[in-house]
Amino acid sequence: MIDSGDTAWILTSSALVLLMTPGLAFFYGGLVRSKNAAATIMQSFVMIAVVGVVWVLWGFSFAFSGDLGGFIGDGEFFGLRNVTGDAGPYSDTIPGLVFMAFQMMFAIITPALITGAFVERVKFSSLLIFTVAWVTLVYAPMAHWVWGGGWIGSELGALDFAGGTVVHINAAFAALAAAFVIGKRRGIQRATVPHDISKVVLGTGLLWFGWFGFNAGSQLAADGGAANAFVQTNTAAAMGALVWMGLSWWKTGKPSVVGTATGAVAGLVAITPAAGFVGLWPDLNGYGNIFPALIIGAGASLLGFYTVRLLHRVRELDDTLDVFAVHGIGGLWGSLATGIFAVSAYTGGREGLIEGSFDLLWRQIAAMLACAAFSFVMTAAIWLTIKQFMAVRVDEDEELSGLDRSEHDEPAYQFDEPGFYSGGVSTMVSGAVSEAGTEPATISAEGKE
Repeated sequence: MIDSGDTAWILTSSALVLLMTPGLAFFYGGLVRSKNAAATIMQSFVMIAVVGVVWVLWGFSFAFSGDLGGFIGDGEFFGLRNVTGDAGPYSDTIPGLVFMAFQMMFAIITPALITGAFVERVKFSSLLIFTVAWVTLVYAPMAHWVWGGGWIGSELGALDFAGGTVVHINAAFAALAAAFVIGKRRGIQRATVPHDISKVVLGTGLLWFGWFGFNAGSQLAADGGAANAFVQTNTAAAMGALVWMGLSWWKTGKPSVVGTATGAVAGLVAITPAAGFVGLWPDLNGYGNIFPALIIGAGASLLGFYTVRLLHRVRELDDTLDVFAVHGIGGLWGSLATGIFAVSAYTGGREGLIEGSFDLLWRQIAAMLACAAFSFVMTAAIWLTIKQFMAVRVDEDEELSGLDRSEHDEPAYQFDEPGFYSGGVSTMVSGAVSEAGTEPATISAEGKE
């Protein structure tokens, strides 16, 4: 029977998760150079439109209708056929349309996360084609594997409360593949000066706010489990922010604003797969309900911080906004931590390592490896296929002049200097490439370089 409280909460959570995509747009938009700010924001924002159509036509059906060999849905819900205002099929207390809408918001933000790996150089037209193909061939099948009755959720028995595998590991390994296939940016070094740190912090705040719908909404009910996920989420994010801030302060002598924001996101990423499965520790060790979240948030920032430093030394890789270091490492750690800290009271009987069972942990590892491999290989194949038919990145002059002008003819900022965009770059403002093609001293998420 439909419960009005549950329905109201999941509708609200759906709106919260939708807000995360504009939040991500600001977060990414502030990190890039000023001449690419509008284009970067557009790459995230357009996902609301593209995926919003793909999802209602066939994406939801491939992810959540029936089952074909544990791999993909059977198409019963094509065009939202048989998806109604009645309860079910994935919750007895909310309408099927509400569940569909909630899941749509996850599908929207996941390809938006990927764009951070190739901003400042990808053609908008090729991105649109990639998005349709990727949601259809990668996201929908993986959502089915984990949440829709597919082999990971029903046969392997791995746990993912709100998207450690489906969203973050999936997006991160897709980002890694895309960065290799598309290639590095021209004329600059690995890191880029964030042109507007205020946008980065604003975006982080919107992401943090929306993440309560992301995680607590995944309980699909307004109950104690949702309350637990809410508290775990905030605790991990807070700890992640503090740890990354501390590391940047220790390494550079200054607490990094961008680093603090990045740490919060890392903590949010890592707690996502575990949020509804950890807690209830007082009877085990006396540390209280939030002790696992503190460890998960701290671990995400510690691992992410040093992964950023390591990957910036890989000359063949230009993951522009460190998608893999934040979402990949955070998603992997969070999924692994689920196998360590999950408690049977929240999982329906499956015990984590802390309760004495290794069984769930190895299942988590198997799911992580399968999702990472599938996403990397499929994403590389999609981009390589697109490259056979069209250019996937702008030419050199367009890249140096900035995608705001070359792709959209709408610069984010109207500077007074004549010819700022015309005829290539004639000056350097907020980290733009100079005429000599050099890059100023850089600031990354770890602090000053």
